[in-house]
Amino acid sequence: MDNSEDRKTLEKKALRKALVEQRLNMPDRQQRANTLQDVMRIWLVGRPDTVIGAYWPIKGEFDPLPALHRWKEDGELIDQPQPRRIGLPVVDKVHKTLVFHAWYPGCRMEEDAYGIPKPKDTEVIVPTVLFVACIGYGPGGHRLGYGGGFYDRTLATLQPRPYTVGLGFTNGFLPDFEAQPHDIPLDAILNENGAVWPV
Repeated sequence: MDNSEDRKTLEKKALRKALVEQRLNMPDRQQRANTLQDVMRIWLVGRPDTVIGAYWPIKGEFDPLPALHRWKEDGELIDQPQPRRIGLPVVDKVHKTLVFHAWYPGCRMEEDAYGIPKPKDTEVIVPTVLFVACIGYGPGGHRLGYGGGFYDRTLATLQPRPYTVGLGFTNGFLPDFEAQPHDIPLDAILNENGAVWPV
């Protein structure tokens, strides 16, 4: 790694830290989250998907699970041929990728190696839509994550590749964000103002 790469890595680390701090200290975070719940529910209307992957929120991330639980319940009301399922990521330490295990409110949970809750002993499911938390995001559907590369490696292995949707708050938008060559852009990004990618 040359000096410019070292500098970029340090800059991204500082940017991540600043954005997480800002997100944790938003005085109106709950109000913004409620609005983003509505945006997400409207976005899901009419989508044919029956298996959606999401994440357990950490560090002030938007919580997608209430909207997804409502989506699952709505599917039961319209008597879909296939039941709707929600999956949460479980780290595959060997391949440094994620697999998705079925989640439902009240299912048994345990902490993964990073201290994040994951479903315990539920079946592996393959999502056709994947909601991804964004610390920050920029033009072209690019996302700033935590730097572990789990999502990029996972997307490279999932077949068929799921439709990826970033979730973040408006203050996470980075107009000058430069993606790395290995970064895989998201298919869509939602924030509390609505769908912001594709424009």
